[in-house]
Amino acid sequence: MNTRALLLLSSLSLLACGGDDDAADASAADTGSGDTSADVATDAPEDSNADDVGLEDAGPEDASEEDAGEDSGEDAAPDAPDGPIDITNAEFTNTSPRCADYLGEYFANVRDIGEGRDFMARVEIVEGPMGCVITSNGIPNHDFNATGRFANEAAEVEESFTLVASPEFAEENTPLTIQWDNGVFLNGVKLDLLAAACYGVGPDRLGRERIGCGPAGTPWRYDPMFEESGFGTDGHNAHTQNDGAYHYHGDPNAMYDASGEAESGVIGFAADGFPIYGPFIEEGGEIRRVRSGYTLREGARVSQEGEGAYPGDTFDEDYNGRFIDDYEFTDAGDLDECNGMVRNGSYGYYLTDSYPWILSCFRGEPHLSFRKR
Repeated sequence: MNTRALLLLSSLSLLACGGDDDAADASAADTGSGDTSADVATDAPEDSNADDVGLEDAGPEDASEEDAGEDSGEDAAPDAPDGPIDITNAEFTNTSPRCADYLGEYFANVRDIGEGRDFMARVEIVEGPMGCVITSNGIPNHDFNATGRFANEAAEVEESFTLVASPEFAEENTPLTIQWDNGVFLNGVKLDLLAAACYGVGPDRLGRERIGCGPAGTPWRYDPMFEESGFGTDGHNAHTQNDGAYHYHGDPNAMYDASGEAESGVIGFAADGFPIYGPFIEEGGEIRRVRSGYTLREGARVSQEGEGAYPGDTFDEDYNGRFIDDYEFTDAGDLDECNGMVRNGSYGYYLTDSYPWILSCFRGEPHLSFRKR
């Protein structure tokens, strides 16, 4: 194995996986013709041999308040690999919280299944004055849109985000708002957890709201991850914005080993610079899922001050997770109110299989590059 491959294994640690959940449950739905303005590229760049970059074939298709940012002990970031690295269907296993350990240029050849269109995802992570800068065209490293339900066709939308190298806890947590993207994953796709929809707010009829809910803290904001939300997400809990930008609303169901046989690595970074890990940790020699500290409320919903309308008028149901207000923080799990914890001397956020899914607030100060334009 050459020097470049060894460098990648020590600094990036990727493992290629075989298939994609979207491909497995594609329904042959075709909702429209392709966008002739989108670049269609399936040929890999010359310098992309999997053996040369340290990728392995995974086989058949399957789909405490300590210091927040102790340094890992390395004084200098490793040099980025010389050429672009193929991360198609890759799993990210590196656990380093330092963005500098992921420098490089990456690509993936993927398909919008619902539209029958091919894309080449492009991601570049470079050193910047405050830490790292990640630039991408917003296309994921896996196939997507098997449901064919996106309201807007996926498109390449180039964006750049700054990742602060040494994030610190702020004096107060910063709430999520729809005016800010919440983070970016190592495949270049952004995280945008909140829906712009609250019950009784906006131009849509009651129970079918989709837009118009801006201010943070507005009662009865819908949770896009609720099974009956109707927000048109695919098998990766993602869909597109008006400009075609693909973005996740929760667990991407990709980029980490879902078997539960290994501790999850870093799969992205939040807007405040803290890393985002997959859902599995090692504890006492065993691998298990991390647990959210939020609990679903019990009983019937109660009218709130400031609500646009009371959802009981449409939804005759108890608290069931339709709205993020249906949950309360009870400290019942491993994670804090923002869905993070300190492990191995560093703070990070974690994917969970229940609300808030990835994070519900920022422990640090989000960088301005994440403010939506």
